[in-house]
Amino acid sequence: MEVLTIVVMEEIRIDVKKQTPEELTLAAYHAKLVHRFNMAEPYSEEWTELMHEIFKGKIGEGSRVMSPLTAVRPHMVSIGSNVIVMNGCLMMSAGGITIEDDVRIAANTQLISNNHDPYNRDVITCKPILIRKGAWIGAGSTILPGVTVGKYAIVGAGSIVTKNVPDYAVAVGNPARVIRYLEEDKFNE
Repeated sequence: MEVLTIVVMEEIRIDVKKQTPEELTLAAYHAKLVHRFNMAEPYSEEWTELMHEIFKGKIGEGSRVMSPLTAVRPHMVSIGSNVIVMNGCLMMSAGGITIEDDVRIAANTQLISNNHDPYNRDVITCKPILIRKGAWIGAGSTILPGVTVGKYAIVGAGSIVTKNVPDYAVAVGNPARVIRYLEEDKFNE
């Protein structure tokens, strides 16, 4: 299942003090669901069912997200097929996170699609994250709001990605910068 996505990079603002009772109930439900997932035996029927419930069925065939997971607003995450998200991932998802097919996300990665307004900390500013097909996000990396990681791109371990990474690029560092490009013709599509 390849995820088709139209990404609108407009900033969305959410005043957390003005959340509706329904939004607060949903947040509590998600927190409890993620907690149960983190306590379940990996690869058990319960664990698998909880993983699918966390992402509301927006997780493709052959994909798995390992525990422990920290996820805020996981209903705003869409995961394609054959995706692996390793242990310790943080998904701050208010701005939306789309992970296309065949992506690999290493341990202790942070996907942060929201931030706080610098003048009003009760307002979060949100922009979507898009991780394109076949990308590989190295261990301990952070992807910040509004960033697209290109098709088959690599983000080196420990990198902080503040700007888009082009298709087939290798980006490393803090802030991440492109150090080279992979050869497109070596990928089997």
